[in-house]
This record gives sequence, structure tokens and C-alpha cells, in this order.
Amino acid sequence: MTFLIESIIACAVFTLFVFLMSRNPIKSIYNYPPAIVRRCDELGLVDAGNRPGGAAFYAKKTFAILIFGVLLGLLVKYVNGCQTYWCGVLTAYALWCVVNWFDAIVLDCIWFCHDKHFVIPGTEDMVADYHDYWFHIKGSLIGMLLAIPAALIAGLIVIL
Repeated sequence: MTFLIESIIACAVFTLFVFLMSRNPIKSIYNYPPAIVRRCDELGLVDAGNRPGGAAFYAKKTFAILIFGVLLGLLVKYVNGCQTYWCGVLTAYALWCVVNWFDAIVLDCIWFCHDKHFVIPGTEDMVADYHDYWFHIKGSLIGMLLAIPAALIAGLIVIL
């Protein structure tokens, strides 16, 4: 029951963050399908300093995984009562996956793909690209891989 409540709260908090970021969609342009990113780049809307692939991009991702690992570790230790490394790893991974798939299915495929609020001016004709569900599913599969190091860190936090 704790895990269910925790999952609902985590999904609600994540939804709040997505909602706040959606107020200026161009700030999260790299979460958009590639064709939309290219169009925004052509329109001069993309900040070149935030492009994926550079050292700063990977440093931010690594730092985020570390922070999420620590937070998940504290959560599963003190809320879920995990006492062992593997309990921490598996519970943290499961919680990450719940939020990850909630994001892909509910927030991305249902909300993002169909809400005109996310359509960036100058890309209104790219309906098929906004409805690219496979892009979001692939992103979720990548998210499951990114969860592994965070879950391993969470397991370490549990035993410390």
C-alpha cells in the first residue's frame, strides 16, 4: 500500500513539474520529437548552449541521476523501510519505472500529443510529429536504462 501511495504522489509531483515547464515550451524543446526541434532551430528559437551531446549536457544528466539516486535512496529507506541493498535498488527502480511510464503514456502520449498549449508557434503544421507516440515510448525505454545507475546509488544510500 505504501508503494501505491508513494507512486501516486510521485506521479502528481512529476506532473506539477511538467505543467510548470510547459508554461514556456521552448525551454523544454529537447523533449520534443527531432523534426520539431529542427524546425525550431531553423526559426532561431533554440538555445545552442543547451544542445544534447556536449560535455555540459552529459554533466547535467550525470548530476541529475546522482541526485535522483540519493533522493530515491532516502525515500525507499525511510518511507518503504528498505534495509538491504537489493531492496533499495529494486524498490527505487520500480518507483522510477512507474513515474517513467506514467510520463510516457499519460503526460506525453495523451496530454502532450493532443494539447495545443504545447504547440510552438511556427510548428503548427507538424501535427504528425506532435503525434509521434513512438518517440515518447522510445524515450521511456531509455529512461528505464537511466534508472539503473540511479537505483544502484539508491541501494548504496539504503545501506549507509
